[in-house]
Amino acid sequence: MTPIRLLIVDDHPIVRDGLVSLFDGDPGFTVLGEAADGAEAVRLARALRPDVVLMDLRMPGTDGLTATRELAGEVRVLVLTTYDTDHHVLPAIEAGAVGYLLKDASREDLTRAVRAAARGEAVLAPSVTARLMDRVRKPPPSPLSAREIEVLALVAAGATNREIAAQLFLTEATVKSHTLNIYTKLGVNDRAAAVTEAFHRGLLTPRPPDFG
Repeated sequence: MTPIRLLIVDDHPIVRDGLVSLFDGDPGFTVLGEAADGAEAVRLARALRPDVVLMDLRMPGTDGLTATRELAGEVRVLVLTTYDTDHHVLPAIEAGAVGYLLKDASREDLTRAVRAAARGEAVLAPSVTARLMDRVRKPPPSPLSAREIEVLALVAAGATNREIAAQLFLTEATVKSHTLNIYTKLGVNDRAAAVTEAFHRGLLTPRPPDFG
């Protein structure tokens, strides 16, 4: 079986030495080269054409995120870093990384991840997977303020601006201003469309019928 060809990118020599030792000791891998920053990584990746680039994120000069973005579509980049926050994970994936692994990964997990990345499979550390799942599960924040929701709920109930103003102890001008803001935020042009869009987004919930 042809060995998987690697380029290792990290600004810490001791980290690079450890990774080179790990992979060179396995006949399934060949380390083609090392880079200490993103600019060198891009240059070597284009010259050596590795199967997988193991890319650190935080490096002086050109960082790993910039290098990943430049190499997207040319070579498979597997991020290997100590950071697993949204601030680091999402931009790396959006930049084109095929995977995101943490430096506390075991030898087995790391070699398995590199093999998967070489096949073009997505590879994520368990903590990163959990973070992304939580982000997907959480509903997006409401674009409307609490007061705008109150106004819209009364609009949905068929109240006029005058009736809404009286019920919420506002002026009609203020109600009109809230209504116009609602239209803008929901991308609509009238009351009926605003109510329809609010129900569609889950900003309002239908009231159960009153059977007396």
